[in-house]
Amino acid sequence: QVRLVESGGGSVQAGGSLRLSCAASGYTYSFYSMAWFRQAPGKEREGVAAISTGIIYTYYADSVKGRFTISRDNAKNTLYLQMSVLTPEDTAMYYCARFRGGALNNWAQKSNFDYWGQGTQVTVSS
Repeated sequence: QVRLVESGGGSVQAGGSLRLSCAASGYTYSFYSMAWFRQAPGKEREGVAAISTGIIYTYYADSVKGRFTISRDNAKNTLYLQMSVLTPEDTAMYYCARFRGGALNNWAQKSNFDYWGQGTQVTVSS
């Protein structure tokens, strides 16, 4: 069965960095675009970044552009999110998700994703 397992979260001070990983299994990973979402307490889950199958296209939320980098290693079936210059506003549970298919420019809509990981917590202190 499809399984997505995030790791790499933790507590960091403002200005610091973290790298999240998402290990995928149970399907042909290279065939699917992927994305990272996050959800802070009391807020809606929001799209952070997405990456196409062939690593040709990447998309970012305005709030993380220039600070976060999404990447993938199709040989290792793993998705990454390198986060830098973190701020307290980045505090959230971070989830990876598999894109159903179609135009990836609609990546920020949660309904376009069919499988989700359990999440990894990122906490940024000021």
